[in-house]
Amino acid sequence: MNSMTRRLVIGTAAVSMTMSLAACGSGKSPSSGNQAIGLLLPERASSTRYEAFDKPLIESNVSGLCTKCTIDYANADGDEKTQKQQFDALLARNVRVILLDPVNAAVTAPWIEAAAKKGTKVIAYDRLAAGDVAAYISFDNQRTGELQGQALLDALGNRASSADIVMINGAETDPNAADFKAGAHRALDSKVRRVAYEQSGEWKPEVAAAKVDEAINKLGKNGFQAVYSANDGMAGAIIDELHKAGRTDVPVGGQDASLEAVRRILTGDQAYTIYKPYAPEAEAAANMAVYLVKGIDVTSVASAITDSGGHQIPSMLLSPVVVTKAKVAETIVAGGLYKAEEICTPQLAQACRAANIPGNY
Repeated sequence: MNSMTRRLVIGTAAVSMTMSLAACGSGKSPSSGNQAIGLLLPERASSTRYEAFDKPLIESNVSGLCTKCTIDYANADGDEKTQKQQFDALLARNVRVILLDPVNAAVTAPWIEAAAKKGTKVIAYDRLAAGDVAAYISFDNQRTGELQGQALLDALGNRASSADIVMINGAETDPNAADFKAGAHRALDSKVRRVAYEQSGEWKPEVAAAKVDEAINKLGKNGFQAVYSANDGMAGAIIDELHKAGRTDVPVGGQDASLEAVRRILTGDQAYTIYKPYAPEAEAAANMAVYLVKGIDVTSVASAITDSGGHQIPSMLLSPVVVTKAKVAETIVAGGLYKAEEICTPQLAQACRAANIPGNY
């Protein structure tokens, strides 16, 4: 699913403040007393962010904005059918708003239509769901892919123009993955010798490992110079597979700023990750959800409009950040994603000191 985003001129911080103030006002829910918000997240295994950050941050922000609002939460564990059952269960319980991060965004249009018939608004969270959703909150995903591609070029340095690249993309059922891929190609194409092998890792570390093993068999152990990985979970498996093959000189990047990825960056095993500050994304989601529960139009406070299958979706698109070893302290630690003590195990203390990470470890 392709999407084209038209940026507006409202700053994220100003929008967030405006929405928070308005959401705390005296607006009334369109239903009589029912202020339930459904939250459906897609997985736990491939990306740890959803349980560790998104869920608690959204719950905290909603409770701060709306004392009578409740969160009805479920995680699909990567199973599309399970998520459909969870969605239907929320509709049966007459929730007013559903925050949906879809396992398979391509199949959700009938879900959105069914929700509309019951008067339930659906917000696409992190991934753009098919259908006429009420709002969309995510990061600029093509820009994320561009940053990934450029970071891989930076890691290669003067070897880039002669490098053969392996690309392990995200799931083809995820529209974000298509945007990451397009952005990465925009950065890499014409800057490297060629993309010698490209496959979907399906957001599954075991699949990514198998694909890299296939690339090694096809191209030869030394037949490529870098690997683009769409996320950190797959990057970890890819790095393990490369090490098994005796390759420790291959830059591999990812995204999500998982704790293990940050540690791999400090040890030099992973070249970079993409940090998407979860707090502003969760705050924006909570704000929009409370707006809709209270029956307030969100179009005036959206920072972008996203065209999705002819539907003009009020959106908030945030900016991601590249994290390399030199930037862990000023991004991950300074931003509060992890404390130095969480990152810097005794085995990593020396690497942390070398990266100028402050703290007692």
